[in-house]
Amino acid sequence: MEYTQIKETCLYISNLDTAQYFYGEVLEMPIISRVENRHIFFRCGSSILLCFIPEVTQSETNLPSHFARGKQHIAFEVPAKEYLKTKVEILKKGIVLTHEQEWKRGLQSFYFEDPFGKVLEIVPIGIWDKK
Repeated sequence: MEYTQIKETCLYISNLDTAQYFYGEVLEMPIISRVENRHIFFRCGSSILLCFIPEVTQSETNLPSHFARGKQHIAFEVPAKEYLKTKVEILKKGIVLTHEQEWKRGLQSFYFEDPFGKVLEIVPIGIWDKK
């Protein structure tokens, strides 16, 4: 099998308006779909961030049931040359960093939480390269 990427990543949230503000306004991801009391979807580069209300999707019958709770984690990749600029923009928006990490080859990433307590990370392109 040959995979090209993870196309969709899913977070489970409790309020669509809060998700729309945080991901759409603060993190500047375009909204591609919103269904009241169910979900809001955002474009993130060539991927899609799905934000579902778990109480709805866990009992669905037209699609496979799915849900999660707790400290889910996802990382957003930015161009290496934009990493520091992105960090500054995140800080200017009043977002508190919860952790900074230095990885192999001197690459860094930083962590913060969304309004639902999900653990988000910003990583530069190349962080997972083998070199």
